[in-house]
Amino acid sequence: MNLKEAFRYQNALESMILHAEDILDNEECVTLTRRTYLYKKANPGADNETVTVIPDTEYYRQINELIEFAIYLVKQRETLTAAINATKRSLPVDLDGEISMNRYRQRLADVYRGMARIKSKEVTETNGGVGYRFNNEGNQVAYKCDVRRVTSINFDRNIVRDYAGHLSSVADKVSRELDRCLISYEVDFKPQFDVNDSFDEVFERFTDDA
Repeated sequence: MNLKEAFRYQNALESMILHAEDILDNEECVTLTRRTYLYKKANPGADNETVTVIPDTEYYRQINELIEFAIYLVKQRETLTAAINATKRSLPVDLDGEISMNRYRQRLADVYRGMARIKSKEVTETNGGVGYRFNNEGNQVAYKCDVRRVTSINFDRNIVRDYAGHLSSVADKVSRELDRCLISYEVDFKPQFDVNDSFDEVFERFTDDA
């Protein structure tokens, strides 16, 4: 499988591990409760009755198998991660580092493009201001006045446009190289199931092979 397929398989393993954890971490799923109705104590002529409460999971009969299955998935992920890391070391680029840097480049480019769209503007706010004056009796009184609000950009629009273009260009170039690496470089790992298989399908095959 290539790197891109390996990452998809890694995500599938992660999803299945989390699903198994959710079941095993639920006490009601991994325990059996028996309720004995003590009819005889209240009614000597009656017999006691014991009822087993069925856990709220379809796997309640296979909890031991599910415990082993979770370990199997973790070991699969360990092996795959080691194989992916080995392939990463052979790449001409730092895959993780460049993916992280590209997020910064693309984010900052978006900020600069947003800044470049800002326009200077002038707005008159009717009765938006308050002034004070003395009336004929010598008392200070407030009065309303219009306010002219002028907003102008406080940066060089050409600079942010140039930087936005440069950052996007570098990010696109790096993305193309990363895509090439993801497709062209092989990972030494044999998948045990298809990434589109469901948890139930993989678990059933695991229990059949055990």
